[in-house]
Amino acid sequence: MAPKVVVPQIRDTLILSDLHLGADMSRAREALHVLQENQYRRLILLGDIFADLNFGRLKKEHWKFLGFIRKLSNPKRNVEVVWVEGNHDHGLAPIMSHLVGVRVYQEYQWEYQGLRHIAVHGHQFDGFVVSNVRVSYWIGTLLYLELQKWDSKNKTVTRFLDRLGTRWQRLSAKVAAGALAYARHHQAARIFCGHTHAAMHKHDEAHGIDYFNCGAWIDAHPTYVTVGQDGVQIHEYVERPEDLHSAAERSPADAEPAEFADEAGLLDGELVGGEYQDGEYEDVAT
Repeated sequence: MAPKVVVPQIRDTLILSDLHLGADMSRAREALHVLQENQYRRLILLGDIFADLNFGRLKKEHWKFLGFIRKLSNPKRNVEVVWVEGNHDHGLAPIMSHLVGVRVYQEYQWEYQGLRHIAVHGHQFDGFVVSNVRVSYWIGTLLYLELQKWDSKNKTVTRFLDRLGTRWQRLSAKVAAGALAYARHHQAARIFCGHTHAAMHKHDEAHGIDYFNCGAWIDAHPTYVTVGQDGVQIHEYVERPEDLHSAAERSPADAEPAEFADEAGLLDGELVGGEYQDGEYEDVAT
């Protein structure tokens, strides 16, 4: 008998959030593996893909991730790439349209199997972030980034504080409740968020609505979500031997950021009048 040919499953949508490029804890290498090894018609980057707007913090593996997103956004790939803005990457829409040819949304809605789906980062349901934007930036972002530099290689202390903060604020419960209420108001069957860094699924039986959180890519157990014929699934990334030997690439880079950007294929165009002009893609209207 001829061996069975295994046809790779093509999912409707793959969603990941909270990659925090520029942070020492960012697991961009592993996230890139996931995007390269799965097949999907739509990719949703669900906010906080950057730790902040300082591109000088980006390491080689971070530029490689962005380079792949740029290639994936090529219309010839037939993959819709969606970037939903988070609280850490607020204001990136003009940059992303130039750099990687991706449209940036405040929220994104689509229909699949007759059901309305909503993707929104989730900080909108976090009262502290909404009410204390500057405090959140100075303490929640800059101090957090600085702490990672002094932490151990495994970032044990930083990851513990991240989980502790989520539990102390009861953030997962707050975001889930706010998201489910938002979905009810917009008559959606499924809603997807990030922000809390804790993957979860909650079902509102009374209204038939499902809430999914994608988790984050700064933890020891990064997760992502897929939507397809088999429903919605939360996947945990499985560690590989090469993941344990990537410390050199995670360390601060000696080369200029522009060198890595060029190597990743992000500088195929040129800077004209201080703006990036893309020779291959037209700007994406935001």
